Amino acid sequence: MAARLTRLPSTSAVSDVCAALDRDGGVIVENLIDATTLQGLWDDLGPALDATGYGDSSFTGQRTKRLCSLFARSRHMERIALNPLFLGAARDLIERPAPNWFGPQRALLAPNVQVSITQLIQIWPGETPQPAHRDDIAHLLPCPGPTNRVQIMLAMDEFTDENGATLVYPGSHTWEAERGPRPDEAVSAEMAPGSCLIWVGGLFHGGGPNLSDTPRTGLTVALVRGNLRQEENQYLAVPREIVREYPEELQRLLGYGICPPFLGWYEQQDPMLLLKDEGVAGEGA
Repeated sequence: MAARLTRLPSTSAVSDVCAALDRDGGVIVENLIDATTLQGLWDDLGPALDATGYGDSSFTGQRTKRLCSLFARSRHMERIALNPLFLGAARDLIERPAPNWFGPQRALLAPNVQVSITQLIQIWPGETPQPAHRDDIAHLLPCPGPTNRVQIMLAMDEFTDENGATLVYPGSHTWEAERGPRPDEAVSAEMAPGSCLIWVGGLFHGGGPNLSDTPRTGLTVALVRGNLRQEENQYLAVPREIVREYPEELQRLLGYGICPPFLGWYEQQDPMLLLKDEGVAGEGA
């Protein structure tokens, strides 16, 4: 019998979320996103999702709609990316320092985190199971290994075993590279609207088959190490005038910051200057 996913209340400590992620690779946090934010996301994203076509492969789904560039489409995304449990867990698991040397000086250096991908995913009746995969494959990272990615899936409506709830393989983030998943090891991430699945990049997972007569919708955001390329190019996905509307913490998560010790500078300076000074050379380029 497949292992079950841990379920935690939204009042849990970041350390509890991290412990579950370290052990199982995934965890469900119930009622993490409030009803007002959920409705705001539907209001902002629903019309564009309705106008979006289906995918064209077994991976993207031939009965699945995917809407991207979400930070350009809804200010309510701020509540997802800056959620203390999600962001706190990502920082705790990814921003782990390692010793380095600069000449005779020993320094502990840690990466920061950044937004990698955003998608609204709607699985329609008749969709087949998505192939089980690890998201770390986007960066060709070996597994098992350190945590480089932490991702969240918000249930925009009810996630059930019948309507295509995400299938996860608990503990698979610790498997060797040659160890593949078996169907009987999958666990369905059933959850109510507003609840979230959080998982690490090394965990096998995939969208489930929709055997019901209604679609199911989830919203996902991934945070990765700041020294990895963003899977979704946020500089192109989110116009700079919209980035300026967000708080500085989120602006840096979208890529307008330096990953220690010195990745991502602009003219050898903090790229935040591009958001604060419209007269900086290269503005609008």
